[in-house]
This record gives sequence, structure tokens and C-alpha cells, in this order.
Amino acid sequence: MFDSTTISMIGQGTLDTLYMTIVSTVMGYVLGIPLGIALTVTDSTGLRPNSVIYKILDLITNILRSVPFLILLVLVSPLTKLIVGKSYGSSATIVPLVISAAPFIGRMVESSLKEVDNGVIEAAKSMGASTVTIIRRVLLVEARTSLLIGMTIAFGTILGYSAMAGTLGGGGLGDIAIRYGYYRYEADIMVVTTFLLVILVMVMQNLGMKLSKVIDKRLIN
Repeated sequence: MFDSTTISMIGQGTLDTLYMTIVSTVMGYVLGIPLGIALTVTDSTGLRPNSVIYKILDLITNILRSVPFLILLVLVSPLTKLIVGKSYGSSATIVPLVISAAPFIGRMVESSLKEVDNGVIEAAKSMGASTVTIIRRVLLVEARTSLLIGMTIAFGTILGYSAMAGTLGGGGLGDIAIRYGYYRYEADIMVVTTFLLVILVMVMQNLGMKLSKVIDKRLIN
């Protein structure tokens, strides 16, 4: 059985993991939604095709998505230290998490927006709707269910990245699993931290799916 100190440590690790994941997801969407919209609008089939802007954004997105998270964690450590004041711990991990999550989220947003029926967009154009109006009242509204489901996927991915950061002192459950479960061969702690990470992902996915059913009648049985 775990003693009170171990239980407290795991409880704090869970809170730290949620803190890193939620903040990084929110900030990732703050950057990722405009990126996804820009990619959609400037594409060759978009509302305002612009091959130069699209290629630049596409290149930046692909490069950032191609860098493995652990390598990115090391590469941006000077920037992390500049922003947070240190390169380790839960708050410091948020910086590379956001940098890694934003292009990933941008691609998911782009994919969701491109699923919108072109007929709806053409109807809005025929009524004289501006590009901004079409984005706000057509694309984002019609793609809301897909965007919400994408958010649950992003949450799970970012949660996994936060656990990886534990190998370099990133804090949270991943850090506990590495320091105690791996280096000290405490298999029980490894099992518990892994179980908690799985539970967090499952809970978020279930909440996301239930909410998507509420906002979109097409998903109600």
C-alpha cells in the first residue's frame, strides 16, 4: 500500500498534468485556430486563394510537426528559460507543448473546415456575405462538431507529450513514472501513473463525445 507521502505526490502529479495539458490545449487552440483558418482560406480552393501565404504556412506547419517532441523540448529550452525563468517543471513544459500542439491543432482545424459542404459556402457568397462572416457564421458553425472531436484528440495527444516531458524533468505524472517507476524500479508507481494517464484521456474523450452529441442533433441516436 502507498503511504500518505506517495499518495500526496501522485495527487499533485495528477494536478500538474491536468494543469499542463489544459493550459497547453487552450493556448494551442488560440494559435492553432487562426493558423487552420488561414490555411483553409488561402488554399487553392479556399475563399481567398494565395499560394505564397499558403506555402509559407504549410512549410512552417510541416516543419514543426515533424520535429519529435523530446527533441523540440531540448531545442526550445533557451526560449523556455527566457519566458518562464527555468527549463524544467510543469510551467516550463507548457512552452514546448504549445509550440508542438499549435501546428497539430492547425492541421486538424484545417481538415474540419474543409469538410464543410461547399454548397453552404456558395449560398452564403450568393447572399453577399463577406469572408469574415463566412468564416465566423458558416465554416466555424458547420464544423463545430468536428472541431470539438478534434479537441478531444488534441487533449489526448498533448497529455501524452506532457508525460514524455517527464524524462527531462517536465513534472506531472510522467516525471513521477520516470523518477520512481523507472529509475527506482518501483513498478507499482509506474502502473498507477500509467493507469491515471489512461483514465484522464478516456474521461476527456467521453466528455467530448457527449458534448458533441448535445450540440449536433445528427449525432443523437
